[in-house]
Amino acid sequence: MLYKYYTVKGYGESEIVLEKSRFICYVNRATTEEEAVQFIQSIKKKHWDATHNCSAYLIGEHDHIQKANDDGEPSGTAGVPMLEVLKKKGLKDTVAVVTRYFGGIKLGAGGLVRAYGKAVSEGLKAAGIVERRLMRVMHVIIDYTWLGKVENELRSSIYAIKNIHYLDQVEVEVFVEETAKQPFLEWMTDLTNGKAEIREGEMTYLEEKVEE
Repeated sequence: MLYKYYTVKGYGESEIVLEKSRFICYVNRATTEEEAVQFIQSIKKKHWDATHNCSAYLIGEHDHIQKANDDGEPSGTAGVPMLEVLKKKGLKDTVAVVTRYFGGIKLGAGGLVRAYGKAVSEGLKAAGIVERRLMRVMHVIIDYTWLGKVENELRSSIYAIKNIHYLDQVEVEVFVEETAKQPFLEWMTDLTNGKAEIREGEMTYLEEKVEE
């Protein structure tokens, strides 16, 4: 598993108009090639009457699945520029479709490359980009009398709360860097005068929005 990587937050769409042609970009997260293909097909079905539905996606920890489709545009003027935008942003597990309705004015090869690239850039802004970091979930089990103090301290610390379960006792799930497990354990033990039960949980990704 990668320690950290960037991907889109989820679904997003945007539209630009260049020389009377409409370029509508749809972006989504896809963790398998099947998901990417299904997304592309859904957009093609939605815009069955479009001049072109060009697409690009890259999937996998090491981008081992990469596809670009010009869908009738001159070779290399749509799908590849779209894929290049995804690569330049350092994204993984991302699919993009750009639907074009031709407006009657030809853009030329260079114009098409710029148009499809810009369409994807705008689509990514609409979808939002997130950084996913691999973290250890630590389970802190405390009596209710400690909840206020523990929660307040956590919320003003470097650690992020994943969840709080209100049972016979309170169980607070906290995202902790693998290298910070021992300092966290010592801090939490000191904070609760040794009254907290702390268990090591699963590895999972913490997702945080990246500011453009």
